[in-house]
Amino acid sequence: MGRRVMVVLAAMLVGLIGVAAVLLYARGADARAVADQQVQTVFVAQERVPAGTAAADAVAKGLMVPTKIAAKGVPAGALTTVDPAHGKLVALSDIAQGDFVLASRFGPNPTGQKALQVPDGQVAISVSLSDPGRVGTFVTPGSRIVIYDTYVPAAAAKGGTSGAKETRVLLDDVLVIAVGSTSLAPVANVDGQAQASAGGAQLVTVALPPSTAAKLVHGIQTGTLYAGLRGTDTSSSSGQIVSDSTLFNK
Repeated sequence: MGRRVMVVLAAMLVGLIGVAAVLLYARGADARAVADQQVQTVFVAQERVPAGTAAADAVAKGLMVPTKIAAKGVPAGALTTVDPAHGKLVALSDIAQGDFVLASRFGPNPTGQKALQVPDGQVAISVSLSDPGRVGTFVTPGSRIVIYDTYVPAAAAKGGTSGAKETRVLLDDVLVIAVGSTSLAPVANVDGQAQASAGGAQLVTVALPPSTAAKLVHGIQTGTLYAGLRGTDTSSSSGQIVSDSTLFNK
């Protein structure tokens, strides 16, 4: 009789332990579910935050705004508050619109300084041009230029007549965004000197759509480029070809 009682008590004890374990697991699962449903405030870039912008200024200008999201979606290291100490730190690089702002994106000084602002959707390409090839010193940031290409046509190259060259308009209307180290948004160079290549040539940097930029890069590699300063309402014929044999034709 006593043995049966002991067996029953042992079974009840095991059952109670099992029930307690289930209750504890359920309580933990509930706690985790509640934690996942909680929201946390993080900063999101509403607009592009340029490198060098102080965190406090970015908030004041609405470049980055506090946003509440589910706690489980908060990325590691997300910026959750901008206190007076952190507000003095500056963006180490550009922060793209829509990005979560990480605390590590800010520091005492920017790691680099963007000296050139490239228009959205375009590519900056630098061309080395001599003084005559860039209209002396009259081509400046903001100028519109036409670029000519003098090259050896494929037929002449195959025939071995390398001296036969042609010249035509490569690009009719190009925006200059920098000459040497002087850009549309000037930034002081380290040594304060313009960047020039050997032989007195000067770097002229232009902005182009990617497909057109490929044409310019090819022209740089295969021909000799010359620039002209465009006047108002100037239109150049991209189909006109001038060669040694047609140079004096009307």
